[in-house]
Amino acid sequence: MSERKNEKIKEEMSFETLLFDVADNIATITLNRPDKLNALNYQMAHDLLAVAIQCDERRDIRAVVITGAGDKAFCAGGDLLSFHAHSPDMASHLKSVTLLLHGAISRFTRMDAPVIVAINGVAAGAGISFVGFPDLAIASSEARFVSAYTGSGLTPDGSSTYFLPRIIGQRRYLELAMTNRVLSADEAAEWGLVNKVVPHSSVMQEAHNLATTLAAGPSRAFGRLKDMIHQSFGASAEGQMELEARMLAESTKTEDGQAGIAAFVAKTKPIFSGK
Repeated sequence: MSERKNEKIKEEMSFETLLFDVADNIATITLNRPDKLNALNYQMAHDLLAVAIQCDERRDIRAVVITGAGDKAFCAGGDLLSFHAHSPDMASHLKSVTLLLHGAISRFTRMDAPVIVAINGVAAGAGISFVGFPDLAIASSEARFVSAYTGSGLTPDGSSTYFLPRIIGQRRYLELAMTNRVLSADEAAEWGLVNKVVPHSSVMQEAHNLATTLAAGPSRAFGRLKDMIHQSFGASAEGQMELEARMLAESTKTEDGQAGIAAFVAKTKPIFSGK
């Protein structure tokens, strides 16, 4: 790799509100405004879109972990002080913020790489939205979850109303959104909001262990699986089965599909390249 290309990648990995690191095919994205409890502002939305595009485009990234800096909060929601600073054009400003944020979330949900969220503290407002769109969620035992939007007279964003009702059910989601009830980590696991609760000191290790396993998996098959799940809620049974048939057939044309079948026949462990 040329020196110029190395410099370019270093530049791409530098963000004002995020930490971004890639090692062993795993990208780690850390929301990095700990003095603001990692609250989302315009710059963070901008940075999230830029980093999501990198994760989507780079073939060396085969799993993604998203977490927050510090021990207090994963993400405390939108930075209302920064939004208020744009009065009386706050509505226009929020349209810009959500355009960037929703573009980022779309990239994360459509990329082949599995996305894991490691919730290291409070997840409120946009923070609880960030628990919904990733593929898998691991929570610290000290994590807390609250919708918070209606407490400020607002409605949710960040894909909250799409993914969370599908994950925990409509009535439970409405309870969270209307009452702003605070869920403990154990309650979040009981509701199906997160996959696993672990001691606070080991949340990142658990997330990276899972990411390591997934990064060694059939990346293109994972991407097709994600697409199929997202489409299933708006599809008929017949339409979804036709999609399954087509995606299964297409998977046999990939290097990983062929390697997996060959390994099964030979009774060996498959080695996937992500191709």
